[in-house]
Amino acid sequence: MLRVAVVGSGPSGVYTAQALVEQQTVPDVQVHVLDRLPCPYGLVRYGVAPDHEKIKSLQNNLRAVLEHPRVSFLGNVHVGTGGLGPEQLLGLYHAVVYCVGAATDRRLGIPGETLPGSFSATEFVSWYSAHPDAAVESFLPGARSAVVIGVGNVAVDVARILARGADELRPTDLPQAALGALAESQVNEVHMVGRRGPSQARFTTKELRELGTLPDAEVAVDPAELALDPAFADTSGLPAVNRRNVEALRGWAEQPSRHPARRIHLRFFLRPVALLPSPSGDRVAGVRFERTAPDGHGGVVGTGSFEDIDAQLVLRSVGYRGVPLPGLPFDAERGTVPNAEGRVLRDGVPSPGEYVAGWIKRGPTGVIGTNRPCAKQTAGALLADAPTLTQRPVPEDPREALRRMGQEPVEWSGWQAIEAAEAELGRSLGRTTVKIPDWAGLLGAADGASYEPSPSRSA
Repeated sequence: MLRVAVVGSGPSGVYTAQALVEQQTVPDVQVHVLDRLPCPYGLVRYGVAPDHEKIKSLQNNLRAVLEHPRVSFLGNVHVGTGGLGPEQLLGLYHAVVYCVGAATDRRLGIPGETLPGSFSATEFVSWYSAHPDAAVESFLPGARSAVVIGVGNVAVDVARILARGADELRPTDLPQAALGALAESQVNEVHMVGRRGPSQARFTTKELRELGTLPDAEVAVDPAELALDPAFADTSGLPAVNRRNVEALRGWAEQPSRHPARRIHLRFFLRPVALLPSPSGDRVAGVRFERTAPDGHGGVVGTGSFEDIDAQLVLRSVGYRGVPLPGLPFDAERGTVPNAEGRVLRDGVPSPGEYVAGWIKRGPTGVIGTNRPCAKQTAGALLADAPTLTQRPVPEDPREALRRMGQEPVEWSGWQAIEAAEAELGRSLGRTTVKIPDWAGLLGAADGASYEPSPSRSA
């Protein structure tokens, strides 16, 4: 039997496991899907906005794979810093596939970026997704205006959550503390800002149009900024998604204001150059932008004209980046593990038994579905290597060895107990399922304990 560890239970990890056990070329493949968290599904659980029920329903597809007879989920298994290293894993499995994603965000590298009130969008998403590592307990006290730097789908998500009423979020699995904070939020102006033009924005049209469906908010677009884009007047040469984006933006630019409770401003051709401090210097009070202009080659150049936007909350959403995993080679420039069709390269040579899939393989590109062909390619390379890999003896069941190494795996039954505890938490709050947001609560629920929110985590 070919025994494989897949590190990471997000889409790329689960699709890799699926490709390994649903093929006929190599029979009897056994896959352990390891995750540092006691909960599966990766960014589908901890990255998809709570009001995106259709995308979150992808968990049902991932669940079907993790319940396959030859796939086992082992959560709370730490790989990397402070945990298991590649050599230890290769002592337990014939092959290891690392599907660890891009775990950190890119920074702006401008003055004031570390001021209180300035965060990455990743931190904000972790907060409203109840990630147990979320370090910030509230983002919103005293904030009236927010600036989201970036024009991708994550930027759209955080802008939408800021502008959506708490009553609309109550039926979701949003953690109770975040729901309470959003209910008390005074934010009524949200500015989403990109350094290039609308025809180059990276959000998808479906995500973009959702901003216009919020009942107590409206989208404001400056027609003058649209006109700066050379593709604005004639969109025929644009890809379909970009053309539809421009059409949606044009519609908002032409509509009169309804004077709603909240307004989302979509701004373009503005490059952040500094975050501005409050008079006391103890928090962010605004963002200074330089007006840009198309350079004729797909980029932009600064014009020397500046604009300040007031903001007591700034969220940067300018991309993700992979981080090194101790013991694995790493390409610092690309933020990926060097590989050839998923085979890890050490000094340019494939390393027997070591593979990658997902963002740590190709960089943070594509949508959730992009991970499927990526995972299939890696699985194909692994299966082609199987005759050589299985010549090395490994334990029949690595679970006991993992425990001897100090790991305390949460198996599928433990995850089911967490699900039951979250459903009960929701019932106790008069809501649907509500996520447990802390490590102690998750691990206790996995062991069958009832969940008691800590005072700092409750609304």
